[in-house]
Amino acid sequence: MTEASPSRILIVEDEPKIARLIGDYLTGSGYMPHHLDHGDEVMPWLNDQQPDLVLLDLMLPGTDGLVLCRQIRDRWPQLPVIMLTARVEEVDRLLGLELGADDYICKPFSPREVVARIKAVLRRSQALPQDRPGAPGTQGALVLNEDGWQALADGQDLALTAVEYKLLKVMMDAQGRIFSRDQLMDHMYRDHRIVSERTVDSHIKKLRKKIAGVWPEREVIRSIYGVGYKYEPEPLD
Repeated sequence: MTEASPSRILIVEDEPKIARLIGDYLTGSGYMPHHLDHGDEVMPWLNDQQPDLVLLDLMLPGTDGLVLCRQIRDRWPQLPVIMLTARVEEVDRLLGLELGADDYICKPFSPREVVARIKAVLRRSQALPQDRPGAPGTQGALVLNEDGWQALADGQDLALTAVEYKLLKVMMDAQGRIFSRDQLMDHMYRDHRIVSERTVDSHIKKLRKKIAGVWPEREVIRSIYGVGYKYEPEPLD
């Protein structure tokens, strides 16, 4: 039996000491890091390489991290992205997560924390689906695979980010219950970060879009005007 090759992590960071420190910890944890320090180098490198995760700094020379995150999501929607930043303003958090980042780490941070977050995101992204499209018992069902942090609609992986998964899970665990935006934010962000209510609306919009890709005529997340949202799927015909 052959051993799995180490996961390749692309570190995009223009501060050499930080990049070297993270790289050393990743190597010590069995990963294979590669470092780029300029935003303009990222997309050409990704066109030729296939990393398992991108650790992406927000402030970079050349193309900045937000633009790169958008470009990566458009080109490789399944490639996990964790954003690093020293800017903690609400707009940066909001934009980073709306662009589809799987996680968000603020400087200063512990390199052990970075490695732990990378492990968690990789575990979600690399877990195999428990169902297949068209498999018996999956028709018309939306199923959560908690081990892999996946949502499967008719057996098809919706490719949710960590925040989208948590948002969907809390509503599905209490089907029919109406959640306010504040309540949903408390479940989405356990670290009590400051975000605006439109962050929830943005994630709901993305969730609906991904679900509609499998069920274009079916509504499962309902808006309750002036209150919030609930999970209550329409019955199948």
